[in-house]
Amino acid sequence: MNGPANSEPSGIQEEYDDQVLDARRARWTALGTGSLLTLAGLAAAALRAAGSAPTLVPAAYAFGAAVCALAAVLGSRGRTRRALWLLIVGVMVMALGDQFD
Repeated sequence: MNGPANSEPSGIQEEYDDQVLDARRARWTALGTGSLLTLAGLAAAALRAAGSAPTLVPAAYAFGAAVCALAAVLGSRGRTRRALWLLIVGVMVMALGDQFD
């Protein structure tokens, strides 16, 4: 009686542990990517503001960086799907702002 009956709960526990690790990895990935893109956007906004670019360009970089910062916060709280979409939107805003230069 100790054979298959005892191995099943440990298999469920291992699967649960794998899901927990995957969720933790997704949160850390969203946090790291959002932070990196935020810093890159802020650096680009500062460089463009110091140059002769139109005002819209550094504003777009700064707004895109703010969206990526929000994505990092949401990702660290477990809202990784929303964080992914916000990261995409933030990078698209930065790219669109670069087109005005």
